[in-house]
Amino acid sequence: MNFEPYVLLHEPVIRLGFFLVTFALVALWEVFAPRRALTVSRAVRWASNLGLVVLNTVLLRLMFPLAAVGMAAFCAANGWGLLNHFQVPFVVALPVAVITMDFVIWLQHVMLHAVPVLWRLHQVHHADPDYDLTTGARFHPIEIVLSMLVKFASITVLGPPVMAVVVFEVLLNATAMFNHGNIRLPVALDRVLRWFIVTPDMHRVHHSVEDDETNSNFGFNLPWWDRLFGTYRAQPRAGHDRMTIGIHGHSDPREVARLPGMLLMPFRGTVDGYAINLRRWSGKDGER
Repeated sequence: MNFEPYVLLHEPVIRLGFFLVTFALVALWEVFAPRRALTVSRAVRWASNLGLVVLNTVLLRLMFPLAAVGMAAFCAANGWGLLNHFQVPFVVALPVAVITMDFVIWLQHVMLHAVPVLWRLHQVHHADPDYDLTTGARFHPIEIVLSMLVKFASITVLGPPVMAVVVFEVLLNATAMFNHGNIRLPVALDRVLRWFIVTPDMHRVHHSVEDDETNSNFGFNLPWWDRLFGTYRAQPRAGHDRMTIGIHGHSDPREVARLPGMLLMPFRGTVDGYAINLRRWSGKDGER
């Protein structure tokens, strides 16, 4: 039975349903088993971070009403993309497409750190003074639009099934909330899970204020790319309880925890000397 027409028609409801369920589960987990003490009012941060989510959702629906799923359906109808051109069976095309799109998002994330003008946008995500599930959806609107264009390009080249795009989007949103969650996992369980999925302790290292730690663990969903390309770091040197979250030079609550400041952040100041690197930590507090 072909479920793709149903999925295409109800894609927004499907994604919203998974988002709400995952959000509720991780939010409850944060209440009953928090990993770190928060430093900023949850009400203030959540109002700003979730306000950004609403703004981005409306913007994407206005600019790209059919979203990535619509692009996948268009490519399938016109035979565009490698998987459509070679008529790859669905059971093979679905996992190949999901894994390939995950790699593209990983590579995009690396480029957001490597190119100064893109880092200006992405620093909105990293400047969050605390780390919880709302951090996983905190992105500047311009970055969100660029990310959608990258998805469109990868879908056009790859030609994934509609179902694969829906699965990928649901997984990406769910795992982003999970691995940004302020949640505690047993050490033994975390050690096993991080071979198959990015865990909160694994990704939290990426939000360290220290540049060499920030430039590691780029994955959101699958953890393999960081291990394959040498950007994996098991733990922060200061430990998860004592590590500092955020970016050097960005600590004003009006900028990092309020929506207007977050929107203006990419257009303020300069980004000097920042690029992805493998420089060793100097051992001096605040030195990069």
